[in-house]
Amino acid sequence: MRILIADDDATSRLLLKAVVTKMEHECLVATDGTSAWEMLTSEGIDVLLTDWMMPGVNGPDLCRRVRDEQSGGYVYIVLITGLHHPEQVLEGMGAGADDFLIKPVDPFSVQTRLIAAKRVTELHRQVAEFRAQLEAANVEATQRSLTDALTGLGNRRRMEEDLAGVHAKAIRAGRTFAVTLFDVDHFKLYNDHYGHLAGDEALRQVAQCFKMAVRAGERAYRYGGEEFLLLLPDCSMESARLAAERIRRTVASSVIPHDARPTPPPVVTISGGVTCWMPGSPWSTSDLLLRADEALFAAKSAGRNRIHVVPAFPDDERACPPVLSRQIELGT
Repeated sequence: MRILIADDDATSRLLLKAVVTKMEHECLVATDGTSAWEMLTSEGIDVLLTDWMMPGVNGPDLCRRVRDEQSGGYVYIVLITGLHHPEQVLEGMGAGADDFLIKPVDPFSVQTRLIAAKRVTELHRQVAEFRAQLEAANVEATQRSLTDALTGLGNRRRMEEDLAGVHAKAIRAGRTFAVTLFDVDHFKLYNDHYGHLAGDEALRQVAQCFKMAVRAGERAYRYGGEEFLLLLPDCSMESARLAAERIRRTVASSVIPHDARPTPPPVVTISGGVTCWMPGSPWSTSDLLLRADEALFAAKSAGRNRIHVVPAFPDDERACPPVLSRQIELGT
């Protein structure tokens, strides 16, 4: 252990240092409370043996500082006092001391305190390590619950949480945001031709294209099956179209073979539908996804491997998007 002796009495310091050294602990010495506090904040101390009355910061105040301001490992404190009144001993314990010694100290009493101190500091260290492991496990579990296992992109749950947050912020701040819904072209034919394991690998490769192509602030998710979604906070319709085109080109240029495709090129491609939420829009996030799905359907109907954009308020129908060819249900 690393032990700090804080005492302005030279004889007491020498006795305590001899005991600490004999027990093969590392020993540091401070002659007043102020320098002791400086060492406590910088030296990684395990045990503090402190006198009650010292120049600068006295023993009880030093105890309080350690308990109130130290955020690192636990420091075991033994308060050494020449005061024999039980009330004063209790005052020191209330200030944060773990144990006490009455002057003149005897070496055996110091040894027993240090043995107890080692057990307590080891226990606190184990608890801290366990807490850190538990926190790391909780973070990992949270990440897993929000990540699609196949592609490594955000999953439907994360998409819903992020989309709700961006929508709420846009309402408060009067900002625009856009979504693009993508679909892998002729994916059923791909699975029928290559098999579902190969289909999973193709989806992983498409997801990798998203990871390479998205820029700062853009968020990509696996929406479900062979569908992906791109969320673009604070983004205009034209910027969203350009971002969608960037991702479409990245997927096409990755040249993932698709020999079962009925039309050229014989590679995996994606189609996308873009729409944008504008300040003042009454649309919910579900309405916006329906609108993006309409745009995606138009892109696929026009020949696939393309991006189609629909305005936020088509034909002045601001109340609600039109009925679509298919419905997308938000998960609960």
